[in-house]
Amino acid sequence: MDTENNTNTGAMRDLKSLSKGELIKLMEELGQPAFRVKQVEDWIWNKNASSFDDMTNLPKSLRTELAGKLTLGGVEEVARQVSEDGSRKYLLRLPDGATVECVGMPSGKKLAVCVSSQAGCAMGCAFCATGGAGFTRSLTASEIYDQVMHVRDDFNTRVTSVVFMGQGEPFMNYNNTLAALRKLNDPEQGGIGARHLTVSTCGVIPMIRRFSHEPEQFTLAVSLHSAVQKTRNILMPGVKKYSLLNLYTVMGEYVDRTGRRPTYEYALIGGVNDTRDEMDALCDFCRDTLAHVNLIQLNEVPGSKLKPSTQRKAEDFLNALARVGVEATIRNSRGADIDAACGQLKQRLS
Repeated sequence: MDTENNTNTGAMRDLKSLSKGELIKLMEELGQPAFRVKQVEDWIWNKNASSFDDMTNLPKSLRTELAGKLTLGGVEEVARQVSEDGSRKYLLRLPDGATVECVGMPSGKKLAVCVSSQAGCAMGCAFCATGGAGFTRSLTASEIYDQVMHVRDDFNTRVTSVVFMGQGEPFMNYNNTLAALRKLNDPEQGGIGARHLTVSTCGVIPMIRRFSHEPEQFTLAVSLHSAVQKTRNILMPGVKKYSLLNLYTVMGEYVDRTGRRPTYEYALIGGVNDTRDEMDALCDFCRDTLAHVNLIQLNEVPGSKLKPSTQRKAEDFLNALARVGVEATIRNSRGADIDAACGQLKQRLS
């Protein structure tokens, strides 16, 4: 399955889509000195310029030429909500009219951003609002990057970590996801350490294997939600062709190759995946691995029959995992009061 089918927004290319080599060639064609390349890059990747007129250290004639040849892309804020915990959820419109959501989550002097990799999602997870909105298209690397810059500018503070846990399955948009990660990691662009950049996947096995061969130390999280095949098939139909046995194998390969600790996300759903049998299966799946388990009490989605498990059940799971030597935490969801928590993003604010 390949959903990297970005729409063409017109004849003119987005300046942010040019490679460094293409930008160098363009400046040469326009008779500009080599240092203009660095200036342009600074405006688009660091200063988040919204128009060519913003680029005040470029000659006006050059700005006019660039505006005649290229677009500047970017995102437009349609709406914003602020949570009681300080998190902010944004609905952003892309140049072709598609919309995505992202979330900024401050904590002391740190700022984490949750970004979307696709407009909508085709995976169809039963507990997630995004899938109910349908799939529109995959995002470009710069559209993912622009979400981070938008949140940075709104908080007026440096972004210290990014999680690809918003709308979409990042590994169904692998090339753009990886390109965005590299832009966010680049010291001259996002400047965020690789270990503070986390990709969350439903468990697309071929792409996990591919990801394990990338040279950077990006962090991997896998949405598990059940270690019982029948239950997982119901909850996550989009990855039912990737069996838990094969997922276990590829995650072992990932750890062996990278030496990095992956995370399993496990949303506790009352009466579905919080039973004793489910607990035992999760313990067996994670025992003697390097994995960390994030236990999350399901974030409710309007219209869904699925309900959160109890705090007591979450603690039971935590203790059971500890008994078999598996590190786990009960994660507090940020922004649940504004439907900004995991599984609640749906391409519109209401």
